Amino acid sequence: MVKAAVDLHIHSCLSPCASNDMTPGNIVMMSKLKGLDIISVCDHNHTGNLEAVAKVAGEVGILFVPGLELETSEEIHVLCYFPSLESALNMQAALKDFYTDITNREDIFGEQWIMDENDRPVRKVEHLLTAATKLDLYKCVSLVREMGGVPVPAHVDRNSYSIISNLGSVPEDLGFNTLELSRYTTKTDFLDKYPEYSGKFLITSSDAHDLGMILERESFIELERLSVYDVFERLKGCGG
Repeated sequence: MVKAAVDLHIHSCLSPCASNDMTPGNIVMMSKLKGLDIISVCDHNHTGNLEAVAKVAGEVGILFVPGLELETSEEIHVLCYFPSLESALNMQAALKDFYTDITNREDIFGEQWIMDENDRPVRKVEHLLTAATKLDLYKCVSLVREMGGVPVPAHVDRNSYSIISNLGSVPEDLGFNTLELSRYTTKTDFLDKYPEYSGKFLITSSDAHDLGMILERESFIELERLSVYDVFERLKGCGG
């Protein structure tokens, strides 16, 4: 078994709420400095920086899991993890039909940059990425799984943009094995409040919007091997 240090929820400079310093190279090198084995970039409603991060991560020996933080029409944040860049890009193509047509106001929300692997700007995304999509929760989960991905409710302990705060509970018929906790609670405190989720696999991520927020070696998952396949098996509940 491998005990891997992970941070599976990092935002890049494509997310308007993230620092412009969150470039692909900076994210990967900071993760390397902090001793992480596996990372995932999950920008709001877009996969534009995944290819660049994947290239840099591969060069320094960090396992990269392509991701996305999708906001449903109920304003629930769902982390969407994919087994390959191809499947993540297929998800991006499908998302085009579900965006809310709101132009980004950079003076209010921040810039939304797609970068290359050398941290050079490629283009800006013009529509506001932090607006809810037109996908409801059930359609979101179905689409992610159709693309070969694994959906994970994000920061379920938070009082906003979480499945518990918005719906009151995690619907069992959605078949979630894994729930994400924010860095501001512990698994013990969460389960003291919600003992009904003691059978779930709980992960803790940084939800980093600046470089300093990226986790140290403090959140771990046990895997058979250090591979994207094994990460997926664990998130789905088939391993570990």
